[in-house]
Amino acid sequence: MQTHVIIKHPSSTEKAIRLMESENKLVFIVDFKAKKQEIKKAIEELFEVKVINVNTVVTKGVKRAYVKFSADTPAIDIATKMGIM
Repeated sequence: MQTHVIIKHPSSTEKAIRLMESENKLVFIVDFKAKKQEIKKAIEELFEVKVINVNTVVTKGVKRAYVKFSADTPAIDIATKMGIM
C-alpha cells in the first residue's frame, strides 16, 4: 500500500492530545486493511522519524493507530508540522 492510502488523517481528540503530551504518542485514522508494520513504515517515511511501536484498535468500523515515537522525536513537533497544535 502507498503511504497516502494507509494514513488517512490524524486524530485531535482530547485523549489524543493528552497522549501526545504524556506518552509521546500520536493517533491516526488509518486504512482498515493496513497492518502495523505498514503503518510504522508509512509514518517513518512521511515524517522522517523513528517509530518505537504501533498499536491499533478498531471501533465503529474505524481503525485507529496509536504511534509511539522515539524520545529524540517529540510528538508535539510532528503535530505542529501537521497543524494540529
